[in-house]
Amino acid sequence: MESSLVKDNPLLLAINRQKTIYDGFITVQVTESNILSCYYLRHCHFIILIFKDVFSPSLDSSQRLQQSADLVSFMLELKTVMEVGLKSRPECSSIPPPQYYSQLISEMETLGWDKLLSIDTEFQTLRLKVQDSAGRQHILIIKLKSKHPAEAPECSADLPLPLLITWTPQSTLAQIHHQFLLVLESLTEFWDVLDEIDRQTWILEPEKPSRSDTMRRIAIGNNVSIKVEVDPKHPKMLPECCLLGAELGASCLWSACRNPDSSLLLNLQDVLEIEFPSPATHEKSAFSVECGICYSYRLEAELPDQVCNNPCCGQPFHQTCLYEWLRALPSSRQSFSVVFGECPYCSKPITVKMPTHQF
Repeated sequence: MESSLVKDNPLLLAINRQKTIYDGFITVQVTESNILSCYYLRHCHFIILIFKDVFSPSLDSSQRLQQSADLVSFMLELKTVMEVGLKSRPECSSIPPPQYYSQLISEMETLGWDKLLSIDTEFQTLRLKVQDSAGRQHILIIKLKSKHPAEAPECSADLPLPLLITWTPQSTLAQIHHQFLLVLESLTEFWDVLDEIDRQTWILEPEKPSRSDTMRRIAIGNNVSIKVEVDPKHPKMLPECCLLGAELGASCLWSACRNPDSSLLLNLQDVLEIEFPSPATHEKSAFSVECGICYSYRLEAELPDQVCNNPCCGQPFHQTCLYEWLRALPSSRQSFSVVFGECPYCSKPITVKMPTHQF
């Protein structure tokens, strides 16, 4: 069969010594004008991968491929053997039909192979790279179903809002890509606001903001910070803010007064009557003060946000560390979820709420 296969398909080349794996082109149809219509075999490698995964070397002689006279006979025999193998491997019954792969290749050719970042070995999970009008890079993950395009795929991305995709049996990957671009454009103003905050202030958390993060904790001064939650739908509106630090505890700020011609960052500075320290004027190490109990800055995802209110002290602590410290002291007392005690550094009164994971 090997000599017949190569003779009928001169653009086919064996890539192993056993001559069981080939690369190149195979003829699938001869037109009336005697022009060969070919498929590139590399696009068909999934058949080999699935075949090797489905069948073990212990198949009996009735399940082994025989020496077929031509390619058509070979494909028919391959189909029969795969049907037998699938019956013995129920977990492989979800393998998509050949039309699935043809549809996938056709849709990717329309969309553009340059947009494909990666695809899994099952040919069902695609990662597409997408660039919005501001030049930001995004990744769209598409999980296709075995009955694609009859079934709607699962789509996900790093967004602050749920990704809602409209799908019909006639929809394509190019249409998903277009819908995703529209979603990105609707969030351009939101990301512009956060990018300005990230560039011009020192962000204490999240340590590495993602495109889905809506919160920023901004350093104001030594042991003083503000937590800001930006609304993705109304990014320029003044958000609810939480001030953290010595003599502030955790106070909330609401304000409807804002200058519509100014950015969110400038409006925040006007409301607070301060100017945020920036990377151009301050080092971040000035704000990264370690916990006075465990001597580390980050305790898992927790930062030292419990501060002694004594102006002469102002030592920060992790909420968990301070709670465990005070709870172990005989002089401390607890009322409901609040523990009252003395600061480990200056012995002045200090309180802390029970961490939420303790409830």
